[in-house]
Amino acid sequence: MTQQFSSFINIGERTNVTGSAKFKRLILDGDYEAALDVARQQVENGAQIIDINMDEAMLDSVQAMQIFLNLIASEPDISRVPIMIDSSKWEVIEAGLKCVQGKAIVNSISLKEGEALFLQQARLIKRYGAATVVMAFDETGQADTQQRKVEICQRSYQLLTQKVNFPPEDIIFDPNIFAVATGIEEHNNYAVDFIEATRVIRQTCPHVNVSGGLSNISFSFRGNNPVREAMHSVFLYHAIRAGMDMAIVNAGQLEVYDEIPSALREAVEDVILNKRDDATERLLDIAPQYQGDGKTAQKEDLSWREAPVNKRLEHALVKGITDYIIDDTEEARQQAEKPLHVIEGPLMDGMNVVGDLFGEGKMFLPQVVKSARVMKKAVAHLQPFIEAEKSSGTRSNGKILLATVKGDVHDIGKNIVGVVLQCNNFEVVDLGVMVSCETILHTAKAEDVDMIGLSGLITPSLDEMVHVAKEMQRQQFSLPLLIGGATTSKAHTAVKIEQNYNAPVVYVANASRAVGVCQKLLNQQSREKFAIELEHEYEKVRQQHARKQPRSRPVTLQEARENKCALDLGKLPDAPKELGVFPVTADIDTLRNYIDWTPFFLTWSLAGKYPRILNDEVVGEQAQLLFDDANAILDQLAQTAALKAKGVCGVFAAANIGDDIEIYADNKRNHVVGVAHHLRQQTLKPDYPNYCLADFVAPKSSGVEDYMGAFAVTAGIGEDELAKCYRDDGDDYNAIMVKAVADRLAEAFAEFLHERVRKEIWGYAADENLDNDALIREKYQGIRPAPGYAACPEHTEKQLIWDLLDAEKHTGMRLTDSYAMWPGASVSGWYFAHPQSRYFAVAKIQSDQVEDYAQRKQWDITTANKWLAPNINE
Repeated sequence: MTQQFSSFINIGERTNVTGSAKFKRLILDGDYEAALDVARQQVENGAQIIDINMDEAMLDSVQAMQIFLNLIASEPDISRVPIMIDSSKWEVIEAGLKCVQGKAIVNSISLKEGEALFLQQARLIKRYGAATVVMAFDETGQADTQQRKVEICQRSYQLLTQKVNFPPEDIIFDPNIFAVATGIEEHNNYAVDFIEATRVIRQTCPHVNVSGGLSNISFSFRGNNPVREAMHSVFLYHAIRAGMDMAIVNAGQLEVYDEIPSALREAVEDVILNKRDDATERLLDIAPQYQGDGKTAQKEDLSWREAPVNKRLEHALVKGITDYIIDDTEEARQQAEKPLHVIEGPLMDGMNVVGDLFGEGKMFLPQVVKSARVMKKAVAHLQPFIEAEKSSGTRSNGKILLATVKGDVHDIGKNIVGVVLQCNNFEVVDLGVMVSCETILHTAKAEDVDMIGLSGLITPSLDEMVHVAKEMQRQQFSLPLLIGGATTSKAHTAVKIEQNYNAPVVYVANASRAVGVCQKLLNQQSREKFAIELEHEYEKVRQQHARKQPRSRPVTLQEARENKCALDLGKLPDAPKELGVFPVTADIDTLRNYIDWTPFFLTWSLAGKYPRILNDEVVGEQAQLLFDDANAILDQLAQTAALKAKGVCGVFAAANIGDDIEIYADNKRNHVVGVAHHLRQQTLKPDYPNYCLADFVAPKSSGVEDYMGAFAVTAGIGEDELAKCYRDDGDDYNAIMVKAVADRLAEAFAEFLHERVRKEIWGYAADENLDNDALIREKYQGIRPAPGYAACPEHTEKQLIWDLLDAEKHTGMRLTDSYAMWPGASVSGWYFAHPQSRYFAVAKIQSDQVEDYAQRKQWDITTANKWLAPNINE
């Protein structure tokens, strides 16, 4: 590194639930000790500030921020650096400011919601003695030109220093770094605009600091790290001299300015400083020369086509190229003694390379699925020749039965596991979704499988897995049993499932673990050793579970109700324009504008927040390819209408009665058409209410008229049929992609419909004007909690939504016996509009609430224990 970077302030961002899957998981699991290690590593790796963000819908963000910051205060090796409190929710920021010892930094405030709120927040930040990041963002949007950047920052500076007397040295301006070399002429001057704006800001706003998101500048060259590093270095070379002094920068991945090859440095400087009209084209021309290690060119050519056919097949499998696979497979067949030898030889050799690369973390899940597509096309070409010879077929590593259990319709994760196993020469018998125990066990015997894998997403699936394990024991099976899915866990496997079955029961956390687990289980010697290790591991988990104490002391239901949320009846939302049920449709082009892409990448085991993930140094290139493929599918769906989106919503008169909500036929409120039953938080919360969703509707005893809503939407009509077409064509990649995209469209539909309800159908926020980022961050008034999730975890409540909305008639959506929604790409829930309404987690409840809930639902205690089991504090 040259001296130019020595005074630069590096900000560590891994203590962020929106940017780090690991940190998010630790916080959601309540493992704050391990989360502290993440912060400690950031400091040890050179972070001079650590950015902490707890913005997660299923998390009590205020409480999480307080707990974590209080723990940091007792860790001198972490608390020695400043804390940046990062949140889109002011209550979280303020809660954090109350905990931080020393000077904190708020990230961030801006003028986008007007001067009044900007000044109010600045006064509070000053009162807490903190510094703040100020975004170059005002009521009309983000600043993109030099003039706009300077204008907004100067205006902010004047307001802060003159009206708030805010210390100028505590102001950190972020004038927005945008990508250059995009091919769009208007973008060519973005780097110059930032650099020159920085120069003016530092001259006209004395004592302030300037920061920015460095990786944005090189977005156009994702996948070519040497060029990106050169762009970062050249940009910083000029921006630092103009006054930039802070950013999220990986200093170890910056090229030394003087050591950048002269031809590359000249081309990059032409782009960064916008010196010539053809700067982008010139950099694009030489960029391939610096691909890979930055020294040797890796040009996009067909030189691999000159290799022997076996190597061509390997290359096609590793790269996921289908263009030549039929020709190459045929050439290999003509050279082989038998067509089967092509599968057992070069094709399996190629897939073994894929398996090794995936196991080493050198390939990512989407690439593996594409490799499987190539393999299936090759095998499909060979199959007629194999059948003509009446061959017995190739020998596999083992045969595995996979099934999503009875009552559950979700299969994306199971399908991915199946593809990964097939890529490693396992034979997979996939029974699909909603498979009964009887079918699973009958097929396992008939197909003579080596093991059974069960998948499930909704919490009732856990009970069904226990039932399958008990039946396997009763019928004297000895096959290993694999457990996977979003609601499963090692603790549940150890405590609830494993003890019901004598053969190995293995929790498989994700697709990357499946192959190693199966290989251990298929070898008798390694299986016995693995089983002993598992038993010891599960016994420790059971002991930890038995000793586990709730993080907060339980309280009685009566105590929890006495600490309920006191609703401000003076802030009730406007009465709906019209009560009733409203069917809604939406096209793909509309819904794609509402997509939150971050969960899409997690489906494919690529962790990172969109759009930042597209710039990620490790997975950025693959994420961009995946993103492009998803949008190609969306384009196709928009043209063909192969997927249809249907929804229905309703707005009803309602009133709170304790922890229940009465829903009325009309505004006369004489006829109750349904009662929504809700659960209340039941742990000690001295500074906050014990929330229940019923608290967000006015009590019936108040005589005040209030309302609530419900919705059910799907974007999955046709998804199963379309996925099957791809699967029948040997294209597992696009079969999985269709379902992953349909899931995102369903969530987008829910967001789109909620906006319509707020602005038009109910109309309590008719003047709302939010972009998609603000919608994703839930900056609007009101919530839409879904039965089966944290705030209302009891699944049978979906039936009331179906009854109120006549959902099956309007949408074709159905509920299974376990209250899973079909099609899988579906979302349903409630609408609460009061400004105090918020998301929370009910978490663990006590036996007195179980009994109370059973009485309210008119259930016997056995039924209540069944449906409330995941939340009962044992």
